[in-house]
Amino acid sequence: MTRSISIFGATGSVGLSTLDLVRQHRAAYRVVALTANGNAADLAALAKEFDAEVAVVADEAAYPALKEALAGTNIRAAAGPAALIEAAKMDVDWTMAAIVGCAGLPPTMAAIEAGKTVALANKEALVSAGELMMAAVARSGATLLPVDSEHNAIFQCLAGGKISQVRKITLTASGGPFRTFALDQMRAVTPAQAVAHPNWDMGAKISVDSATMMNKGLELIEAHHLFPIGLNNIDILVHPQSVIHSMVEYHDRSTLAQLGSPDMRIPIASALAWPDRITTNCVPLDLASIGRLDFEAPDLIRFPALKLARTAISEGGAKPAILNAANEIAVAAFLAGQIGFLDIADMVSSTLDGYSPKAPATLDELFSVDADARIYAQTLMEKTAHAA
Repeated sequence: MTRSISIFGATGSVGLSTLDLVRQHRAAYRVVALTANGNAADLAALAKEFDAEVAVVADEAAYPALKEALAGTNIRAAAGPAALIEAAKMDVDWTMAAIVGCAGLPPTMAAIEAGKTVALANKEALVSAGELMMAAVARSGATLLPVDSEHNAIFQCLAGGKISQVRKITLTASGGPFRTFALDQMRAVTPAQAVAHPNWDMGAKISVDSATMMNKGLELIEAHHLFPIGLNNIDILVHPQSVIHSMVEYHDRSTLAQLGSPDMRIPIASALAWPDRITTNCVPLDLASIGRLDFEAPDLIRFPALKLARTAISEGGAKPAILNAANEIAVAAFLAGQIGFLDIADMVSSTLDGYSPKAPATLDELFSVDADARIYAQTLMEKTAHAA
């Protein structure tokens, strides 16, 4: 049967990868809604190609361009936060949540509260609002499919098993471009160096997160919410080749690992076709040419972001949202040349120590915490930049 789908964040890397898979299996999928932030031209082109029912831009200023680009078609143009939420509630079989940052929270929550099957690629949503989101999943009966390569790998390793049978989960990390750097070398790292990931093709912010290993800390928080086996039973292991994406150890000491080439279309395909599988044109894994797989424990001295993330989720409440907000401010400041590479973790740590609001009980309260944490971190950044 044809599966109806909506893609939130259609013009981003995850959205485009999803549509590439749909392009390969046009008869199997019917595109209902596509959204973008403000890229009206690309969104309109995709909506026309896939004959979408509705195209939505979050930025209302982009609405005239979108409407003009879709003139003469049967595709409805819409704009603004309310339109995103309306699109999220549309009757579809499967929704890709790939809007970057906390901006993706309202439509993602709307889809969850409507009981949809949601493929989650929005890391910040689960990190900042994990407790609220998982409570909504439990209330509505929605199905949450992880798209991050690590969490999708865990999901695949759990096929045929039960979470109650799991002893330990291991998230793997490439270690980023500075895995072998000494602290003195890391102090002199430039933004150009930090965005050059050795294995994955990612945006600037995610590449910096990988370089600091904050990305893996955020994924630890995600795993804690998605796979409730206890925080102490989730480990991180550095694996430079990025071939094994995660591992699950069962109580009988059997360990299952999911392997694949570093291509986001592979985990996306897993979620898109679930509970079945589809073919892809991704590069097959060639272990003979890779030759070896290496592993090492992460260095918490050189990569303190891992400890910060574990502490934040241990304390719970508002702390994960503060961690995420402060990190976004710090990474932006680093990319702008305002602070050094090692200052990123220091800024996040200082924000966590200095700002302690009550746990948010609603999305509005969460957004308030997020905004205040950004202001606090921005003030710290300005002091750091001035001192330098």
